Amino acid sequence: MFSRAARSLVMRTGGLRTRGTGTHSPGDAAGSQRRMTPYVDCYAQRSYPMPDEPFCTELSEEQRALKEKEKGSWTQLSQAEKVALYRLQFHETFAEMNHRSNEWKTVMGCVFFFIGFTALVIWWQRVYVFPKKVVTLTEERKAQQLQRLLDMKSNPIQGLAAHWDYEKKEWKK
Repeated sequence: MFSRAARSLVMRTGGLRTRGTGTHSPGDAAGSQRRMTPYVDCYAQRSYPMPDEPFCTELSEEQRALKEKEKGSWTQLSQAEKVALYRLQFHETFAEMNHRSNEWKTVMGCVFFFIGFTALVIWWQRVYVFPKKVVTLTEERKAQQLQRLLDMKSNPIQGLAAHWDYEKKEWKK
C-alpha cells in the first residue's frame, strides 16, 4: 500500500525532486502550478479495490452538479445518476475487473505459428541439409553386422552368441 501511495504522489507532483527555494502559502500545495490530468492512472484491482484518488479529477459542470446532488438523499438519485457517480470515482466495476480478456487467443496463435514455422524448418533441413540415410543403417548392412558378431562369437555367456544355435544356424528357443 505504501508503494501505491508513493507512486500516486510521484504521479501527482510530476516526479521526485528536491525542495526548491520558492515559498508557498500554508493553504497551497507546493507543486500547485502543475495540473493533474483529468483521468488519473487509476489502479483499481481485486486485491486493492479502493484507489487513492478518484478516477476522474476534473469535473464538468453537469458532473459538479451531480456531485452536489450526491450530498443529499440518495433515494432521490436515479439509477443512471448512481452509475455516473460510480464512474467518476472508479474506472471499472468488479465484474469488468474480473472479465477475462481474449489475449489468450493471441498468445496461442503465436505459439502455434512458431510451432508450425519450426516444423517447416525441420522438414527443410531433412530434405535439403541432412545427408541421405547412412549405408550402415540399411537392413542388408545390419544383417551383415549381426552375422559378423555371431561369427566372432562375441560375448558367448550372456550376449548374442549365447542365444544363437551354431549347429542349426537359428536363434535358440
